Amino acid sequence: MARAAAGSVVETGSELDAPLVLQCVRGDDAAWRSLHLQYYPVTVAFLRKLGVGDDDIDDAAQEVFLQMHRYLASFRGESELKTWLYRLCITEARRVRRRRRIGDGLRRLLTLSPPSSLLSSPPFSEHSARRRVSAALDSLTENERSVLVLYELEGLPGKQIAEVLGCKEATLWRRLHYARKRFLALMEDSNVEGT
Repeated sequence: MARAAAGSVVETGSELDAPLVLQCVRGDDAAWRSLHLQYYPVTVAFLRKLGVGDDDIDDAAQEVFLQMHRYLASFRGESELKTWLYRLCITEARRVRRRRRIGDGLRRLLTLSPPSSLLSSPPFSEHSARRRVSAALDSLTENERSVLVLYELEGLPGKQIAEVLGCKEATLWRRLHYARKRFLALMEDSNVEGT
């Protein structure tokens, strides 16, 4: 536990992050650069896994760090800084996907998007496989996608995922079971359809 400026208390779940967080809260520019260098690659990788595309990734990562800058002083430290960062990323990815769906809908209405036949590729290419995985992930609910990405792709332990998602660990395992089941069914359907 460390004391921040103006008498507030900053705690972190990781003793290694405590001094850096304290320096950031005090307004140390070098500390913010260090925090950014340390967590930017994690942020970008996690946002990609949550379905944020290349066109949106830089803006989404910047927004996550703006949120971190805005609210770091009120970070209670009940979990690790990285766990809090994951929560910020999940919220931002949800916002980006919602904005993308709205934009896609508008483009379809205005017939500005190219026909899907122009975007197709051979069924067994690496590009096609990535598209099928991405489409399957996009078809999952927010809870399903978050738990699947955090467990399968990020490799976080169940307890930490439960903290990130704000649920009980038993709920997490149930969500993971159904998310895997649905993801595999979606992948199977895409193999049958050849998309």
